[in-house]
Order: sequence, then C-alpha cells, then structure tokens
Amino acid sequence: MQRANLSSVSEFVLVGLSDAPQLRLLLFVLVLTIYLATMAGNITLLVAVSTDTHLHNPMYFFLGNLSLLDILCPTITVPKMLGALLFGNKVISFTGCLIQLFSFIDVVGTEIFLLAVMAYDRYVAICHPLQYLNIMSIRLCALLAIGTWLVGFFNSILHTSLVFTLLFCDSNQVEQYYCDIPPVLGLSCSPTRSRELVTLVVAGVLGSAAFVLTLGSYFYIFLAILAMSSSQSRHKAFSTCGSHLTVVCLFYGTTICTYVRPSSTYSPHRDRIVSMLYGILTPLLNPLIYSLRNREVKCALRRAISRV
Repeated sequence: MQRANLSSVSEFVLVGLSDAPQLRLLLFVLVLTIYLATMAGNITLLVAVSTDTHLHNPMYFFLGNLSLLDILCPTITVPKMLGALLFGNKVISFTGCLIQLFSFIDVVGTEIFLLAVMAYDRYVAICHPLQYLNIMSIRLCALLAIGTWLVGFFNSILHTSLVFTLLFCDSNQVEQYYCDIPPVLGLSCSPTRSRELVTLVVAGVLGSAAFVLTLGSYFYIFLAILAMSSSQSRHKAFSTCGSHLTVVCLFYGTTICTYVRPSSTYSPHRDRIVSMLYGILTPLLNPLIYSLRNREVKCALRRAISRV
C-alpha cells in the first residue's frame, strides 16, 4: 500500500442519488424504510433458523449464513448514503473508501459462492435424498460455509489491493453512492488497463465457477424432478428449489452486469440503479421469498413470534 500514500487525494466525494432538496428527503425516508425492513426481516429469519430445532439442518444453516450476509451488505453502504441524503455530507476519507470497497466486495463475493453451495445442497437433497444427511454432514457444511467466507475475503483483498495501490491525483468524485471498483478505478491517474484486465479475469473465473456449479446442480435437479412419477413430489421439489432459484436469478444477474464486463461500458446512472438492486433490494426480498415460499420457515416464524 505504499504507492497509495503517494496519492494527492486524501478523500473522495460520493455522488448521491439526487441533489434536489425536495427529492433528498423523500429518498431518505424511502431508503431508511427499506433498510429497516431489511434488518427486521433478516434478523427475524436468522433468529428463527438459529433457535428453532425444526430448522437445524444443512439447508437452513446456509440460509442463516445468507441472512447474515444480507444484514451486512446494506449496512456497509446505506448509513453513509442516508447521511448524504439527510445532511448533504458526501465526503468519505481515503481509508474509509478503501474499507467500504473491501467490505462490500467481500460480502458480494461470499454471497455468490454461498448461493452456489446452496444449489449443491438442493441437488443432494433431491437427487440423493436417502444419502442427504450422510453427504451433507455437519463437518462438510461447516467447511463449505468457511470456504465461501474465505474465498470472498481473499477475492476482496486482491481487488482492493489492485485498486488502492494506484495513484489518485486530482479527480476525487466517485460516480456512485458508495466506493465500488469501476468508479474508483476510473479516477486513477495511473495506467489501469492491466488492473482492469486482472479484475475482469478474476471476476469472470470466480463468477463463472460459481455460476457453472449452480447451473449444473439445477440441470440435474430438473432432470430428477421430471423423472418423478408423483405430481405431489414434483410440486414439493419445485417449491423447495423455487425460492433459491429466484434469489440466484436476482443476485447473479445484477452482479454479472456490474463486474463481469469491460470498464469502457461503465455507465454511472445505469450502474447506480443496478447496484441498488443487488445491494439494497435483494437483501430485502430474500427473507420475503424464503418466508412466503417455504412452509417450514413460515411455521418457525409463527413459533418465534408466539414465543415473543
């Protein structure tokens, strides 16, 4: 990080969602409401999964990890955005920007691989139901969960070091409401082509690996479902996988549009909207999707609420 210390830029200015005073207050109320609903939904789901013995199995263990990530993801970006909307303070320090970018990429990378692991879990449950508990043992589940968090961590270290070892000379206006790779990379006065190439290759390889694992798991799941003779069994299998498949489509689609593409296609206005989909709205929708489509989760939530 020695080269970063040579940069003349000591702080960055985050471009907010709107500079119009009449819209800022409306956006503040809207974003705050979404954030509080996201926290309430994911914390409730996390508590239900942790305390209800009916949900102590691999599927809900990974769902608990997903809820934790969905708590962290908006918490990294939304409080700063709320401060900018309410007080107009859009300045973030160089170190603060580095930490925010590192934390956000860490959480996003971890969630990409966690969704792939959850797809594999559903594959084992539907294609090998009699061996499910033997294959998805406590040890394997713990190793898979730890592995996803470690991959996200080291992936984030790589991307953060690629960005913040560059020189930043004059421009410090980040065309985003938080520090992210494309807009921060575009501010550097150093040659960035090699860094962009490495970022694109790493994001492409890791993202493709997770996507292929997810796609392969669902390919075999659908074959197994079509081979079922009972319509009731098919409906139950589709119901089990439907929630996860919905979340996968929402999250993978938006993150691929942001990170797995050349920087020449970067569009500040479009990327702000896309990043809100996976950074703010998806964490809100995840607990709703899993709660509304899963009878066991609904029953666990009712038991948790009745205890309270």
